[in-house]
Amino acid sequence: MKVIGRQFVCLGFVLAILAQAILAQTVADVPVEASRMRGEIERFGQDVGAFDRLWRSELSAARMARLSERYDQELATLAKMNFDSLSHDDQVDYVLFKNHLEHEQHEMAHSKAQFEEMASLIPFARTITDLEDARRRLEFADAAASASLLNDLAKQIVDTQKAFEGASAVKPKRTVAYRAARTIASLRDTLKRWYTFYNGYDPNFTWWCESPYKSADDALQKYQNFVTTKLVGISPDDKTTIIGDPIGREALIEELRFEMIPYTPEELVEIANKEFDWCIAELKKASREMGYGDDYMKAIEAVKKTYVPPGKQPELIRDFAREAIDYVKKNDLVTVPRVAEESWRMEMMTPERQLVAPFFLGGETILVSYPTEGMTQEQKMMSMRGNNPHFARAVTHHELIPGHHLQGFMTSRYRPYRRMFSTPFWVEGWALYWEFLLWDRGFDKTPEDKIGALFWRSHRAARIIFSLNFHLGKWTPEQCVDLLVNKVGHERENALAEVRRSFAGDYGPLYQMAYMMGGLQFYALHHDLVDSKKMTDRAFHDAILKEGPIQVEMVRAVLTNGKLSKEQKPSWRYYDLGKK
Repeated sequence: MKVIGRQFVCLGFVLAILAQAILAQTVADVPVEASRMRGEIERFGQDVGAFDRLWRSELSAARMARLSERYDQELATLAKMNFDSLSHDDQVDYVLFKNHLEHEQHEMAHSKAQFEEMASLIPFARTITDLEDARRRLEFADAAASASLLNDLAKQIVDTQKAFEGASAVKPKRTVAYRAARTIASLRDTLKRWYTFYNGYDPNFTWWCESPYKSADDALQKYQNFVTTKLVGISPDDKTTIIGDPIGREALIEELRFEMIPYTPEELVEIANKEFDWCIAELKKASREMGYGDDYMKAIEAVKKTYVPPGKQPELIRDFAREAIDYVKKNDLVTVPRVAEESWRMEMMTPERQLVAPFFLGGETILVSYPTEGMTQEQKMMSMRGNNPHFARAVTHHELIPGHHLQGFMTSRYRPYRRMFSTPFWVEGWALYWEFLLWDRGFDKTPEDKIGALFWRSHRAARIIFSLNFHLGKWTPEQCVDLLVNKVGHERENALAEVRRSFAGDYGPLYQMAYMMGGLQFYALHHDLVDSKKMTDRAFHDAILKEGPIQVEMVRAVLTNGKLSKEQKPSWRYYDLGKK
């Protein structure tokens, strides 16, 4: 009996330990249940990826036709599904997938409209894209016929330029000309790919086409320069002029619908102004602590002068990264897998890239901006001042852990198929949300560190104000730069880089506003679920990371098991516009 009793005691002890382990197990340790929708989404993603690799030109008629057909097919498949019979996870994927497909259709229609708007500037575009489309279909070129076509193409490009050179010519809008200049560069690359496929491998082709191709390529280059300098108004050595391509209110509302943001552009500007005012009030508090009274610009100026000597910035960033990692681990805020902690890297940003990214870029590799010997004295000082320790401390964790590096690590392991739905409101919003949370927890203790954190927080609010006003047609790029310099405290070169980056066409129209708006969404969700004790910090953060880079309203639906419908519309008003 004693032996049996001992066995029961040991078994009870083991069961107790197991129970404790189960209770202690975090969300990050729980495997994700496969979605029934996953296969459908992955197949679609593979098809679109294949088409993107096949039809490389954005203006390819074949690409547009095939993708349009694929979107229609997939939407028809979704329409046949019984939404109510799906599990909640499957319904989430259904809503995300349908939203994505409808947005892709809208984007294609928008691209076609933009092409039509600049058609008179590039009447030769279809000739070039059709050549490459035929090659991609393995319909090989006839050398003599191709030479004749290239000869005619060169003449058409020259004639098009002459048509816009005349004093009586109707000049296009500057923004349309700017878009056309970028498109001409893309067309030149497309023509080069087509020509390179044959050149040298088919002696007959080279004999016929070498000279007319060079004429066509030369005409394209000269025409691009003409459009840029004469129609857009940017000289080759101009490093300051910013053009951009505002999309208008209607297009903004469509983008907000896709991102599941139930506010008008005007309401979002109002929210940003409220957040900006809060930042100014806090900046004045920190300024008074530093002995500058309410003149927070003097406090910012004093903080900028704390820069480290050239060569010492990498050590500074390393120490800030380790500080943030230790903090979130010590306070049990989020799971930091060992591999994630040990696998991030650091590189220095090139001088060329610093023209559009004067601070940091991050992910698995953090790119650090700091002066190089080839910069002018003024550029060196602006870079060091803009990357001072207190500014840098406030955003290092944004780029690495718990920010972008941890995001990338987790999304590659959990629900990777949802990367198709990636949105900056989740990606940038999450990283900025940590700036909110760490501020609330007293991570920024000295007034100088508070100035650094508030500088960036006011910058994010300013991004909403200037980017939406620009796309609404109310502000010029110059007004956007002035806001960053006069109200936020940017160095002018850095402000120019920020605005140029915003409107150069490499980011979506809502990208810059997504930082703070996504952060406010996560902040409101934290209040609802963590401040209310429904979830712990760690469980909350781990759960978000395991759902993938999706619209934050859908993250909320997952965490709250919110009811969804087949025709889901954005409804979560996460910000109280009436608050002071």
